[in-house]
Amino acid sequence: MIKRKRQREHGKIKLSKYFQDFKKGDKVAVVRELAVQPKFPKQLQGRVGVVESKRGRSYIIKIKDLNKEKTYIIHPVHLRGLK
Repeated sequence: MIKRKRQREHGKIKLSKYFQDFKKGDKVAVVRELAVQPKFPKQLQGRVGVVESKRGRSYIIKIKDLNKEKTYIIHPVHLRGLK
């Protein structure tokens, strides 16, 4: 897996990514934002989950891992909404 961005994606992160708003039940994909510290676990890259609730600035996401449902607290900069 390549740990770099494409040329057009370099530079400052858009503020709209920081302040994304999701509702309960929305489907989201987990996409690591490498420019944000701390780094994000590789095992979640590309996974799809469902928004359960909001905790502070972050969201609680339910992701199915094999046969188990796991919950993760993820900042919205690492999330991308799906239709």
